[in-house]
Amino acid sequence: MSYSIDLAGRVALVTGASSGLGTQFAKTLAKAGAAVVLAGRRVERLKALRAEIEADGGDAHVVKLDVTDHGSIKAAVAHAETEMGSLDILVNNSGVSTTQRLTDVTPDDYDYVMDTNTKGAFFVAQEVAKRMLARAQGSAPGTFTGGRIVNIASMAGLKVLGQIGVYCMSKSAVIHMTRAMALEWGRYGINVNAICPGYIDTEINHHHWKTEQGKKLIEMMPRKRIGQPQDLDAVLMMLCANESHFVNGAVVQADDGFAV
Repeated sequence: MSYSIDLAGRVALVTGASSGLGTQFAKTLAKAGAAVVLAGRRVERLKALRAEIEADGGDAHVVKLDVTDHGSIKAAVAHAETEMGSLDILVNNSGVSTTQRLTDVTPDDYDYVMDTNTKGAFFVAQEVAKRMLARAQGSAPGTFTGGRIVNIASMAGLKVLGQIGVYCMSKSAVIHMTRAMALEWGRYGINVNAICPGYIDTEINHHHWKTEQGKKLIEMMPRKRIGQPQDLDAVLMMLCANESHFVNGAVVQADDGFAV
């Protein structure tokens, strides 16, 4: 006996889809049958990902999005719905970081991290939720209008790590933001949850794990290993599934036990 999650007929928006976890999230949702809107600033990379998804039998659309620009957020969400239909799923994934001691953080450094990770994530979710709410309030009784919003936080939002204090602060805010959204929007069938990934091997940090510092970090981990992007597939699918209507406001650690 097997169990599968079918997202056919659902439209999913994935921010930060041009690389790393965002790319994997988009592929996973497309394989489950969702029509995926690939959003980010690097449009050429998004187009290459769209071609890959379509070659695999999936459905994808590209939209340019800068989460630090409120006008860009509104335009991207509107464009996505015009091209693909009402959004059922948001994977709120865009994120950046800097590495420095707190005493070396400049106002520009602080704004760079917070504007993307916290402010940007909030206003993307808000714009999508406004449309989900309008759909829910105007629907006939018994009609499915529920939405799924998955905010990508970090185990750094649960456990403070050296040299990335502002990043930790930004992701901790995303966790509380998730709970606030779940409380306010849950009554309309919009489930808002967060994933807190641990250290995952992506193209951005791949070289780091071969360095002396990277090897020392691996040795500090409970099982002396780092994760792969596909290690998050199961939790993502669970939170996006139609069947997950009873999961709301959850903060799911997917870090191999690092934050315990």
